Amino acid sequence: MVLSRPPNTRTVRLLSCLASVERNARHSHPFLSALRSSPAIRVFRHRTNARFASTSEAAATNAISLTARLKNLLLGTSIGLLVAFGYYYITDTRASVHQWLVVPSLRWIYNDAEEAHEAGTKALKTLYEFGLHPRERGNLDSAGNFAVEVFGHRLANPIGISAGLDKGAEIPTPLFSLGPAVVEVGGVTPQPQAGNAKPRVFRLPVHKALINRYGLNSEGADVIAMRLRRRVREYAHATGFGIDEFAEQRVLDGEAGVPPGSLIEGKLLAVQVAKNTNTPDDDIEAVKADYVYCVEALARYADILVVNISCPNTGSKQKVEPLRNILTSVVEAAKKVNRKTKPFVMVKVSPDEDSDAQVMGICDAVWESNVDGVIVNNTTKRRPDLVSSGQGLSNKETAVMAEQGGFSGPQLFERTVALVKRYRKTLDDGMQRQPDPVSVPTQEPKSPEGGSSNQVADQIEATVRRDQRHLKDSTEKAEKDSKSQPLFRLPARNDPFSSENSDPKFTHPGQLPQTQSNAPSQPSSYPSSSPASSSQNLHAEAPKRKVIFASGGITNERQVQEVLAAGSSIALLYTALVYGGVGTVSSIKGRLEEDMKRAGGDLGVQGTK
Repeated sequence: MVLSRPPNTRTVRLLSCLASVERNARHSHPFLSALRSSPAIRVFRHRTNARFASTSEAAATNAISLTARLKNLLLGTSIGLLVAFGYYYITDTRASVHQWLVVPSLRWIYNDAEEAHEAGTKALKTLYEFGLHPRERGNLDSAGNFAVEVFGHRLANPIGISAGLDKGAEIPTPLFSLGPAVVEVGGVTPQPQAGNAKPRVFRLPVHKALINRYGLNSEGADVIAMRLRRRVREYAHATGFGIDEFAEQRVLDGEAGVPPGSLIEGKLLAVQVAKNTNTPDDDIEAVKADYVYCVEALARYADILVVNISCPNTGSKQKVEPLRNILTSVVEAAKKVNRKTKPFVMVKVSPDEDSDAQVMGICDAVWESNVDGVIVNNTTKRRPDLVSSGQGLSNKETAVMAEQGGFSGPQLFERTVALVKRYRKTLDDGMQRQPDPVSVPTQEPKSPEGGSSNQVADQIEATVRRDQRHLKDSTEKAEKDSKSQPLFRLPARNDPFSSENSDPKFTHPGQLPQTQSNAPSQPSSYPSSSPASSSQNLHAEAPKRKVIFASGGITNERQVQEVLAAGSSIALLYTALVYGGVGTVSSIKGRLEEDMKRAGGDLGVQGTK
């Protein structure tokens, strides 16, 4: 606002003079009284008073405007701070709103548990696209207190998310943002299949348990592979490698410095594969073909391949005998993946196959097929004794308990720990039964006279001098005669370690002498010889301890520590996340940190090598 110009000095002096004249003229000369009451003087006085009034109004307006500006600034700052605080609060996995508001709201809005699951997946996917997804803040893994070694990788912590939460591999990165070191997606079947009829997922909120009979609903291996491939391409583009197939290959070959599956340092992505339900269980070749198809499509984008032989909702009853053949086919297919590092292979077993013979048979198949580890376990067809009689259940929950399907929840934990211990012991016993590594001592090359390798040069020189006696003079006639001669195979006498006589194995010109290049190949346990290893003893690789992941009923930090102490390397969560929300992993890690500080020790993880 532009203020009115203040009166100048001349005007002020004139007004002072008029005021003095007016005071003195009240009882003075009549001329002065007439001058004071003249029209010209009245107009001048009016204009001057108007100017002073305008200046005062402008000052008052300016004061009001400054106050309004300060109020608006304060209001805007408050709104900005509120938005920023709300953003950091809502996107922090530790915010209690996720457990006490979001989870109950989903259950209240969606009566069907599967619909709630799908809504949560879509919400997390959308939030991630806009950068508004929940993520673990505070960097709980930075100190390295939770670090474990699995398959030669140093993982940030021993907690993972089990398959089932992300069947279609739609949100692996948002799930990693919640804090786990391992995320398992799937299961994935070769061809798309709808699974069992709906409804097929049922809640037991009082016991924080679930019953599901999904029946391995899957979009098919090709769809999931394209989704994972796009994820790798986007990562390659974001990190400056490009967006074409060559950029993708560079990332998969490890040039980005991160695992090719998870694309995050210190974390691994597992992809679970399974056969189609319409593939006959007794047709082993067809079953093998299903698994191999999935491996060929998905293995490039996985750090770990999980062979699911444990689903209780597909009617599959794998026998231990053909299991070896199936697992061997998967391992061989994984080794052929077009990638510098190959994915590790694990097998997921059922808690219902827990007899001594079944556990022993599975462990033998794992060792004989060179599978890298076992995931213990999956959902169970059995019902926990605590709720099987209907104690503490409403009529609705009693009806749910009668539904067919796999049961999951904290009631499985004791069985999980017991089964982990059994598999740990049986697998370790199996390692002791493996044949000892074969040592192949490297021998010095021998000359015909029994000399050592330091005589090789002399032997070569001697054969050169020997052959010089049979050479013709290098003349034009000799060159012409040489070109006119038919080609034939040189005799074995050209071997520097042979005698003057031909090799007895060389019987006719069409037969090659048996040399190292065409000799029968050595057993696979023997490394191929090379100049670099010729002076060292060659050893077959010693058997490595099998890795175990635990899954089933794990809900808190105490249970995590217990399964780790039982011999597991990773504790996988599923139902705990359904009821605890996106902050479950961070909450467990936070309490683990507190326990470790009080105890002054570490996690004491076993079997992590």
